[in-house]
Amino acid sequence: MKRLVLLRHGQSQWNKENRFTGWADVPLSEVGIEEAQKAGKALKENGFRFGMAHVSYLKRAIKTLWLALEELDQMYIPIQSTWRLNEKHYGALQGLNKSETAAKYGEEQVKLWRRGFNVAPPPLEENDERHPRFDPKYHHIDKHLIPLTESLEDTINRIIPYWNDSIIPSLQQHNEVLITAHGNSLRGVVMYLKNLSKEEILELNIPTGIPYVFELTDNLQVIRDYYLADEATLQKLMAEVASQGKAK
Repeated sequence: MKRLVLLRHGQSQWNKENRFTGWADVPLSEVGIEEAQKAGKALKENGFRFGMAHVSYLKRAIKTLWLALEELDQMYIPIQSTWRLNEKHYGALQGLNKSETAAKYGEEQVKLWRRGFNVAPPPLEENDERHPRFDPKYHHIDKHLIPLTESLEDTINRIIPYWNDSIIPSLQQHNEVLITAHGNSLRGVVMYLKNLSKEEILELNIPTGIPYVFELTDNLQVIRDYYLADEATLQKLMAEVASQGKAK
């Protein structure tokens, strides 16, 4: 049996402020640091020994991974980073308050921008200072691959090549693999693994800092999936994620 753990980064500063983050490279909040450490402790208590980890290019995911591995005393394992595990690009919404945006455009529209399968937010302009082309960490990437906005479908389409080329081989080589990434990029992985419909993925909310475990056959078929959290805590955290796009 294989075990794949998906870990959404701990609360970021913009999560705390209820702002659309996307590819904006913001740090963890104090709460997020604690969440990452607690995630590492939970994984240690459950006996995980990872052979490899995958992480996005964004510091909130990278720091979460470091803190979790430190708690596990497994900072020596190989780590592969990729822009393909970045959060969904929120285009021109990046930096805007979610509740204020919901008050302006309506909660249903914001829900579609946040959770819809094939609905992308308004794109960035080419000369917008938030454009990834101005960030040196993306200078080696083909400019035609760099998004100005993304739907969840777009996000999944950029993740799948990495899944096939890197994550599957790491699962074939190691019994336990950790992916530390973001709410929407991990939703894409879950949709792919569980073969969820477009309607089902709309209602999936992944909380920050709670390890999400998939037990897999050697052929990488899902046996079962569960969070390392009690049900009451999990439901509370999922409801908080869902409510972020509501007008106050």
